[in-house]
Amino acid sequence: MKRLEVLLADDHSIIRNGLRNILEDTEDLRCAGEASNGHTLLERVRERDWDLLVLDLSMPGRNGLELIRLVKAERAHLPILVFTMHQEEQYAVRAMRAGASGYLTKEVDGDVLLGAMRKIARGGVYVSPKLAELLATDVSRPRDVPVHTLLSNREFEIFQRIVDGRSLTDIADELRLSVKTVSTHKAHILEKMGVAHEVDLVRYALQHGLTDAALD
Repeated sequence: MKRLEVLLADDHSIIRNGLRNILEDTEDLRCAGEASNGHTLLERVRERDWDLLVLDLSMPGRNGLELIRLVKAERAHLPILVFTMHQEEQYAVRAMRAGASGYLTKEVDGDVLLGAMRKIARGGVYVSPKLAELLATDVSRPRDVPVHTLLSNREFEIFQRIVDGRSLTDIADELRLSVKTVSTHKAHILEKMGVAHEVDLVRYALQHGLTDAALD
């Protein structure tokens, strides 16, 4: 039986080693490639076809949600399983919107992880009960949802970069936009979130676990 070939993308070697060891104990899955940052990931994706990409959202060089869209632009049919420390409430709905076929946190046990990998690699979608509830909530969009969920995907990308301390010029370069466009998005973000200054965005991000700093 041909083993399904998995590309592992995570900036922590200990996580990649652990995943590789788990896959080595199976008869139908194997780690056929690895990437430790966004740039290397896109190179690996372009090199060949893969049966499955297992992707961490916190990758150096690129925002995880942006990476999902870039990968799907290169390989539209490549299934993506997000495997991250961020809880479903933070990014799962956005990851699925961007093109992921499943979302798991790193606290799950090995059997659940392997089951999700197999299902997604064979063309299915893995949705946990919690994620199913979040997706249903996203469709109905009640008024009391956290205000950051009202941002568009582009606005959320810029919001993340602002709270990570990037300048408008850096954001414009990364996203290939004009500084004026980024500044306009920033104004819309402040308005939608009902705040006046960038420091308020940082405070909000920390309170809601939307930055890596909140996890330290």
